[in-house]
Amino acid sequence: MKALLFRGVALTLVTALSVCMPAAFAQDRTAPTKVLRYAFEKAETGFDPAQIADIYSRIVTAHIFEAPYQYDHLARPYKIKPATAAAMPQMSDNHRTFVVRLKPGIYFADDPAFKGKPRELTAQDYVYSFKRLYDPAVKSPGVSSFDEQGIIGLRELKQEAERTKKPFDYEREVEGLKALDRYTLQFKLREPRPRFVTALANPDIWGAVAREVVEAYGDKIMEHPVGTGPFVLKDWRRSSLIVLERNPRFREVTYDAEPNPDDAEGQALLARFKGRRLPMVDRVEVAIIEERQPLWLSFLNEEQDLLERLPNDYAGQAIPGGKLAPNLARRGIQKYRILSPDITLAVFNVEHPVVGGYTPEKVALRRAINLGLDVQREIDLVRHGEAVPAQSIVVPMTFGYRDDVRTGAADYDVARAKALLDMYGYIDRDGDGWRELPDGSPLVLEMATQSDQVTRKLDELWKKNMDALGLRLAFKTAQWPENLKAVRAGKFMLWRVASSAASPDGLGAMERAYGPSTGKSNLARIRLPAFDALYERMIGMPDGPERQALFDEATKLLVAYAPYRIGVHRFHTDLAHPWVSGYRRPPYWLGWWHYVDVDAARQQAAMARR
Repeated sequence: MKALLFRGVALTLVTALSVCMPAAFAQDRTAPTKVLRYAFEKAETGFDPAQIADIYSRIVTAHIFEAPYQYDHLARPYKIKPATAAAMPQMSDNHRTFVVRLKPGIYFADDPAFKGKPRELTAQDYVYSFKRLYDPAVKSPGVSSFDEQGIIGLRELKQEAERTKKPFDYEREVEGLKALDRYTLQFKLREPRPRFVTALANPDIWGAVAREVVEAYGDKIMEHPVGTGPFVLKDWRRSSLIVLERNPRFREVTYDAEPNPDDAEGQALLARFKGRRLPMVDRVEVAIIEERQPLWLSFLNEEQDLLERLPNDYAGQAIPGGKLAPNLARRGIQKYRILSPDITLAVFNVEHPVVGGYTPEKVALRRAINLGLDVQREIDLVRHGEAVPAQSIVVPMTFGYRDDVRTGAADYDVARAKALLDMYGYIDRDGDGWRELPDGSPLVLEMATQSDQVTRKLDELWKKNMDALGLRLAFKTAQWPENLKAVRAGKFMLWRVASSAASPDGLGAMERAYGPSTGKSNLARIRLPAFDALYERMIGMPDGPERQALFDEATKLLVAYAPYRIGVHRFHTDLAHPWVSGYRRPPYWLGWWHYVDVDAARQQAAMARR
């Protein structure tokens, strides 16, 4: 039996624990186990925060690890509050210095790496975790985003390790990241960062890990996540099943949120669950179901309790006209639908000799392609009405987004597209029906693509649209991770991707055109000094009309130079069976399992009926 440290006393007996723990927090060992079952539509890669990039792995780590701060579960658009921190950070020096005090008495989940002793979270754990992002040996995909915060000394530490080819020096103290004492962190930034606290609220990739765990498991660390969060990994069958259970070491945390006063749904959830100990479920079982029909059927057959992101193919059956179908309503199924803070993009490689460049004829080609793409037809035929045309690269529910302007980004005008191509010399010289480059050489567009059903439908639509312009389009099919790797290396011409906001600030979307982020977030590899200057001004400026004006100006540049075909913002509809309560889709953050409850008796009765 595992020991549990409670108020400094190690208790090994369940009976002793029940006596010492307040009645409100005691676990009813006779109650049925509460299990939340749902599915990912793509496979995970692993569970080391520093090494993962895919959303599905990050959903898991968001429930195992903790950052100093967290987003309020019910507040909309957002509210940040302490998680492992004792209070909001102390800020000084014009948002360049942040001091964070941690709560004492927070413990990592038990693990053999701790040699049978309770392991308390300290400030040094965050110092190590953030430094680890910069270790060249880790090859962290999260380092580029974190590096944008400008913590003094970390970038230089990484560069030295790369230059000398020596192991990364974790012992060297840097000016911008220090543990002032056991529970106090200090951050010093090169430039003002008014929104720095949002960087400290992402446990999925920037949560605290323990150094002895990393060193104990070495290259197997992806299989051994050990954090301070509400769940622990219990079982993992790669690309098949992920099982997590309540973390016995998780401290006493109760349901306490701050919904908006006019948010009736949020107020009802708070009234129902306020004071309940978290997590409310004992176990989470995540299946991997990559095909859409089995995913849909497994939910209908009550093998899954919740369906995240209803496949568009079944929107007509499940939510005709946006309303829950009567047959589902009669079963008590619940619908949750939001316009998601995400965007779809077609990426042009601005360094490619065919579609790249900044001269008028090169820009004209990209703009003509964009004008020839029928976004509304994509919404109707491929997305079954579950999206709206995007006007900017900035996504809903983030600063910088505006729903009251029309930028021309979503325009569909075949006549204008053809006129642009003709004007700049992209004409059919040999009479074969396909346009050539202005110098007369062949013009073939090549799209990197994948083989899944939705992507194939998008390919068909693209092909028809390009055929109408007289542009020959070929496809190069590979797995998504392979395409991403090629795109980051600049070895592509065209690719499509979707992106979701990870914070309430639209600057993350704008980074997709920031020159120094080429090969990272800037997949298009565009370098516009005028845009970069706007971006750098936006970094240190507080939110307000002046900053919004810079977002608007940057958007005009992106529409004009067309490094991306700005696509759609998607509606996301989630469905839950009636025995699930408390669910609410988070806009930017990924942690929500601990806020839902499951009526085990109703769930088991449904399972018995199958």
